[in-house]
Amino acid sequence: MKKYLFTPGPTMVPAEVLLAEATPMIHHRTPQFSRILREVTDGMKELFGTAQDVYIIAGSGTAAMEAAVVNTCSAGDKAICAVGGKFGERWAELCETYGCKVKTIDIEWGKSLTVRQTEAALKEVPDARVFCVTHSETSTGAYTDVAAIAALTRKTNTLLLVDGITSVGIYPIRMDAWGVDIMVTGSQKGCMLPPGLAFLAVSPRTWQAVDACRTPRYYLDIRPMRKELEEKTTTPFTPAISLIQALHCAQRMLREEGLDNVFARHARLAEAARAAMTAIGLKLVAEHPVNGVTAVWAPEGINTGKMTKKMRDEWGVTIAAGQGDAKNRMFRIGHMGYVSAEDMLVAVSSVERALKEFGYEFEFGAGVAAAHRVLFG
Repeated sequence: MKKYLFTPGPTMVPAEVLLAEATPMIHHRTPQFSRILREVTDGMKELFGTAQDVYIIAGSGTAAMEAAVVNTCSAGDKAICAVGGKFGERWAELCETYGCKVKTIDIEWGKSLTVRQTEAALKEVPDARVFCVTHSETSTGAYTDVAAIAALTRKTNTLLLVDGITSVGIYPIRMDAWGVDIMVTGSQKGCMLPPGLAFLAVSPRTWQAVDACRTPRYYLDIRPMRKELEEKTTTPFTPAISLIQALHCAQRMLREEGLDNVFARHARLAEAARAAMTAIGLKLVAEHPVNGVTAVWAPEGINTGKMTKKMRDEWGVTIAAGQGDAKNRMFRIGHMGYVSAEDMLVAVSSVERALKEFGYEFEFGAGVAAAHRVLFG
């Protein structure tokens, strides 16, 4: 059975990248590794839109989120967290874990953080150490205009921490130009890699807070990361060497496609998915949908947990059900990373087939036709 992976992560990995991960092991304290590390670091700087170094951590994207918190927040500091889905919740949980006094901006699932909400929160908590936001909320498919939020936070002493885990590599990110203080992402999304690498970049003004932070930290302390990268082009601890070699290959593939083309492809795939789902009478979860994943409310009476299980186990096509309270009421089609227009038609046709088998009445093939028009004209 041929298998397709259309989840919001992990995503499909190119064969070339898998082969690069399988190349012979090298030692991480050698000029050979330092050359690769410098090249992939520079490649990540381009994806982040920053002149600052991007630090690579062996861990999931959550490791980078935690590093962002433990390096800036001390117990008793105030944090503002925009919570409009599972990953906004994660920011709040991390801040609470390290003793912050958390002010949440509670956002209805599917809605996006607004400038007005941001202004109100900054006015209510003017001495907040950090403002945590999710650029692309993977659980709901909702987009937040980070540039507009950063235009407000950069006028204050509050640092803007951004979860870009499903936006880096999918959108053109302009961390420096926008005024983002910490941006994080993970390897298993737009970077076209298996899970296991986390990435974090830090603005110049953030380092004062890092040095003043009283939170105990060791593995996730970004100060040694900065020192080792600047002085020796290496990492303070043993890195995930094979994944970094794979990243070297994936970045070459992205450059060959051209980053503008990569971003345009993601926009086109997202438009096709949205057109397909609305063509068969379904409603999108997000008011302002993202380009990496399309979240869709299921028809009444269809359990998406059972639907996605059938697709995965019987047809080899994996999409994701919902999370939290929406676990069995929505489904999510991932279209980030190594996904082509032809792949998108497989995803849409499989969703149509599943909905039909679970009793939903609609014009069979209407979604595929709508996606085809977007993708191929």
